[in-house]
Amino acid sequence: MKNTYESPLNSRYASKEMQELFSPDMKFRTWRRLWIALAEAEKELGLNITDEQIEELKKYKDDINYDVAEMKEKEFRHDVMAHIHAYGEQCPNARPIIHLGATSCYVGDNTDIIIMTEALKLIKKKLLCVISKLSDFAMKYKDLPTLGYTHFQPAQLVTVGKRATLWIQDLLMDLEDLDYILSNMKLLGSKGTTGTQASFLNLFENDHEKVKKLDMLIAKKMGFDKVFPVSGQTYTRKLDSRILNLLSSIAQSAYKFGNDLRLLQSMKEIEEPFEKHQIGSSAMAYKRNPMRSERICALARYVIVNALNPAITASTQWFERTLDDSANKRICIPEAFLAVDAILNIYINVADGMVVYPKVIEKHVLEELPFMATENIMMEAVKKGGDRQELHERIRVHSMEAAKQVKVEGKKNDLIERIAADEMFGLSIDELNSVLAPENYVGRAPQQVEEFINEYVKPVLEKNKVEDIEVELKV
Repeated sequence: MKNTYESPLNSRYASKEMQELFSPDMKFRTWRRLWIALAEAEKELGLNITDEQIEELKKYKDDINYDVAEMKEKEFRHDVMAHIHAYGEQCPNARPIIHLGATSCYVGDNTDIIIMTEALKLIKKKLLCVISKLSDFAMKYKDLPTLGYTHFQPAQLVTVGKRATLWIQDLLMDLEDLDYILSNMKLLGSKGTTGTQASFLNLFENDHEKVKKLDMLIAKKMGFDKVFPVSGQTYTRKLDSRILNLLSSIAQSAYKFGNDLRLLQSMKEIEEPFEKHQIGSSAMAYKRNPMRSERICALARYVIVNALNPAITASTQWFERTLDDSANKRICIPEAFLAVDAILNIYINVADGMVVYPKVIEKHVLEELPFMATENIMMEAVKKGGDRQELHERIRVHSMEAAKQVKVEGKKNDLIERIAADEMFGLSIDELNSVLAPENYVGRAPQQVEEFINEYVKPVLEKNKVEDIEVELKV
């Protein structure tokens, strides 16, 4: 029996890939890659560092002696110094040049940026997968009329596919923001204790050009083409706020989808996937609860609230740095990524297996359509010689009586039968039913779906490599 707390984000929700990105091993291996990049760049710019020292560092870059590091951290109360000493024990020849001229944020902050960049790429891959699956769904159901709702009250008809385009459009906006952030990711580089690069200027004997080159050399070795032009000891915490605002935005989009699907499932129009042996309720065996959509909404709410953490951190940093960001960052940033990863895993699963019930949708449409069709019915009657003003009053009275039948008596909507029986209209049931064809009331919804998918979605999917991600939900 487990007797210590374990984050549900690990045990129940997030993917192995995202968990690995934010694992201690990824962090500490990246620290060692950064120390190698620093040593290589300093050697290339003329410092007395040998190839043998660099090869020794490379030999142990993924073989971390965690037992030594843990012992040293208890002694020093400083995680970076503990790992410098642990690395130095494995690399005695290179020990004198490990972390040369750098401060702790050289490995800490640059690593955070590297990991967040990789995590954003994983989020992008999953976001594209959701968009692709929803696009297929939208095209499949582009012509299927359904009740539109405003204020969750029946309004004009839309189509099932058209409603799906609203979900997709939100995700496309998120994707635009994600691409912008990815294209502007920068390393901190090698800036020193207060961002002035004074220690490096000393190392390179006041050669400003070499210090500037050092910054860019490290960035390129780590796969980046830009560094922050200025900084304090840390990169600006506005970056963390920007990234978590993006993750919050993705969560908002998913929340909207999840809420819509929960309402549709309550109306028995569309359901999320339901497995053969899945139990909806421990008490009510007949229930099919929308538990996946509910989980999307629950996790999304956490991400949206969590985005306040880096916003407050960014706004309360003192001068060149303060350490009240550290403990908060260690929790809020990984958890935001893990939660959004989980949200998108569920979103992929649901979007890939939504079950549509056209007969139920049609039943709901036909219950409301007579009220919406009154203008068209009136025009047909006018064509047969009726008086528009008199017909308007008669149809108003019939509508009120039909509404009473539905709301007070709990009976079916009999407006069409009432109109057919009224000689003033001169319309048969067959003529009225032809007016009531639902496809006549969806406007340009089918064309809007085609235009949106072909003109806006397909170019994005064709530009990016979209992988069909098989998601196996843990619970």
